[in-house]
Amino acid sequence: MSARKPRFKRILLKLSGEALMGDKPYGVDPSVLKTVAEEVQSVHELGVEIGIVIGGGNIFRGLHASDYGMGRVAADHMGMLATVMNAIALGEVLSQRGSEARIMSAIEMNKVAEPYIRQKAVNHLRRGRIVLFGAGTGNPYFSTDTAAALRAMEINAEVLLKATKVDGVYSADPEKVSSPQFFPQLTYQEFLKRDLKVLDMTAVALAMGQNLPIVVFNLRKKGNIKRVTLGQKVGTIISGRSR
Repeated sequence: MSARKPRFKRILLKLSGEALMGDKPYGVDPSVLKTVAEEVQSVHELGVEIGIVIGGGNIFRGLHASDYGMGRVAADHMGMLATVMNAIALGEVLSQRGSEARIMSAIEMNKVAEPYIRQKAVNHLRRGRIVLFGAGTGNPYFSTDTAAALRAMEINAEVLLKATKVDGVYSADPEKVSSPQFFPQLTYQEFLKRDLKVLDMTAVALAMGQNLPIVVFNLRKKGNIKRVTLGQKVGTIISGRSR
């Protein structure tokens, strides 16, 4: 395969909010934001159409609602707003670097983002713009992993790229368990049966329904987004194909 010819024409990249923290306890690390923007731009320059869904866990996680003494719905709404903040941050850095970026929100906030409309998103992609999807699905109780799978299917992305802090899918958290088993490839059914935690099960079930392949990989290794897009063996592939 040519080093310059991407395997995928249109991708959906899922970034966790935590990925933007770097080594900080919360918030956004400017150096990490710059590095992510560089990685995304290098893939975009290959002619790949890119949609991005960002989580908000570096600012607020709705799953921790009870810790704040509030209901899950209110907490999830706060989490959705956090994802929009992250999208604005990454979109601004991409724009400063010369890429044309558009921020679309599942919750209407016209002063800071376009309302999400599927056809408008597709049109942006066709015109060479990077589209950042904020506010998850716009509904409580759904993770940004699920939002990423949904947006990937809506924009007809060829693959869902799930960027993490580890090299792929393991039998247990490699940051907590010594020498867990690494899975270079899994079927959707195998992932769901094993109840693996690196990706939301609803997202995997949605992907399985449309046979959307998922690649889980380490964002911290420079160049990995491009390697995956070029079809190189990186991380874990989750698909309908058995090993």
